[in-house]
Amino acid sequence: MPATTFDYKVRDRDGRLVSGQLQGDNMPLVAAKLREMGFAPIEIKPVLGVNFKREINIPGISDRVKLKDVALMSRQLATMVAAGLTLVRSLGVLADQIESKPLREAMLKVRADVERGSLMSAALEKLPKIFPPLYIAMVKAGEVGGSLDQVLLKLSSTLEKQVELRSKVRSAMSYPAIVLCLVVIIVTCLMIFVVPIFKRLFQSLGGQLPLPTRIVIHISDVLASVWLLVVIGSVIAIVLAMRRYISTPNGRRRWDGLKLRPPIFGPLVHKVALARATATLSSLLSSGVPIIESLEIVAANSGNQIVADALKGAQDGVRQGQTLSATLAKYDVMPMMVTQMIETGEESGALDAMLDKVATFYDNEVNATIESLTSILEPLLIVIMGVAIGAIVISMYLPMFNIYHLIQQHGSGA
Repeated sequence: MPATTFDYKVRDRDGRLVSGQLQGDNMPLVAAKLREMGFAPIEIKPVLGVNFKREINIPGISDRVKLKDVALMSRQLATMVAAGLTLVRSLGVLADQIESKPLREAMLKVRADVERGSLMSAALEKLPKIFPPLYIAMVKAGEVGGSLDQVLLKLSSTLEKQVELRSKVRSAMSYPAIVLCLVVIIVTCLMIFVVPIFKRLFQSLGGQLPLPTRIVIHISDVLASVWLLVVIGSVIAIVLAMRRYISTPNGRRRWDGLKLRPPIFGPLVHKVALARATATLSSLLSSGVPIIESLEIVAANSGNQIVADALKGAQDGVRQGQTLSATLAKYDVMPMMVTQMIETGEESGALDAMLDKVATFYDNEVNATIESLTSILEPLLIVIMGVAIGAIVISMYLPMFNIYHLIQQHGSGA
């Protein structure tokens, strides 16, 4: 008999409310398992209709592990380790309750390696598609320092901030993308299905059409002909060529440089990259990862090649005995405020704390930029939609002002 999935609400050792799902044969066994994990059960109930679910595996999609799932797993593992459970037992209990199948299989592999005497960091290194170098380096530092539970909590907080940052940027970009797609669909439908009706009407009446009407009819003819396929094919070919070029180091560098230049979106991309880089570097340094290794990991995960180049240059400078602030100050992509706060952190011996403050500052800047961007784009996109549709409608109705004369000319000619 297959295990039943239960929804649960519990409180952790700090009194925080935690909810999730766990599989088990019955509610008492689920409650006992939750207590083993260091939680105090509040509510447990079976998920209705779970037996009717059927898994659909799509390569590249179904086997992908979400960052938020890794963050949640890290927080739960930290809670169990802090509660005194052995790492092997914690990994086993955790694998039983993970909903993501690829992540569950990954944790079972990690548990098997740890059972055979391997370090957790070494086991994670075998799964690079799920656990990035940032994760592995921080776990390794936690193992060396004997503070794995604290490092896992920092990891979960770092990953959760990255997830939140991504979702904010995506939500800000999704609205304009949806509206623009809607505009394209509406305009295309008008051009292909509506404009030809007016074209036949005008041809039957004869006479000279206004210039805007002739332009719209010409565009409609192009869209309704084989040229539309040529245009679509050309666009797809250009996009594929650009993606291939961007995949090269020089192409990526130029593309990331271009993304920093636009007046509205450029500053947003810049702030997101700085927030991500400083937050990651702060987490690595506070976990005990050496600064040279930390800079290498942050450069690989910065999300922007221009910022990555600055971090790699800083890595070389620090290796030669220079300060981090002095080397970063040589790069225009690093604002003066960032280098000055890093310098203050170096002088006070609290570089990780200062970097965390910088990351918080840029997180707030990203939020403010997204809010202002949304307030600007919403009315602008509505205007674009109105102008696009209105231009087609007006161009089709312009001949109507002369239609009486056209009808008269057609009648007299008959």
